[in-house]
Amino acid sequence: MMLKALRRSVCLAVVLCALTTTPLFVNMVEARKEDAAVKYMRRAANALIDAQRKGSAGAFARVIKTYGHVPAISLYALGDFRSGLPRSRRGSYYNGVTRFIGRYAANEAPKYPVSRVVFARAGIRDGRSILIDSRVILKSGTTYDVRWMLVPNRGSFKVRDAQVLGFWVSPFLQTLFENYIKDNGGRVGDLVTVLNRMR
Repeated sequence: MMLKALRRSVCLAVVLCALTTTPLFVNMVEARKEDAAVKYMRRAANALIDAQRKGSAGAFARVIKTYGHVPAISLYALGDFRSGLPRSRRGSYYNGVTRFIGRYAANEAPKYPVSRVVFARAGIRDGRSILIDSRVILKSGTTYDVRWMLVPNRGSFKVRDAQVLGFWVSPFLQTLFENYIKDNGGRVGDLVTVLNRMR
């Protein structure tokens, strides 16, 4: 059940971003008024649209690696087991997490046909984070409010988390990973291995 919940939450967050940047939701005058964080989200979404057209897990994973704060997301997901990940295996672990999210985004994308989306023109500053609100309208008429968490990174931004249906995605990922590690004798290396075996 937890794996299914994680898949749905992670994929809905990624897929909604991937499918929602269409010319329908903002005109050029509005775009000029957007702040830098919103513009960053728009670029990320455009890149995800291209990945969605290609339809492969690899295409999604490349965009996640470029626009997501993969180290922060990945280390948070280890929870109490973070100290069990040697620095020498961090690169392999980050790659595995990226592939994990990319794979399920590619598998789930066709289930969420989007009609249009509206992005807020300005982000909300919350300490170090910038929150970007969006409303996604599916072709079925169903709507989702999605809040994106960005953090400053080397003069730009990275996506740190997404809130869908009132729930942040990162805690679901953390629960899944912690449970897997507990079920495998507390060995973080087993998680790294299985993430990188996924096709």
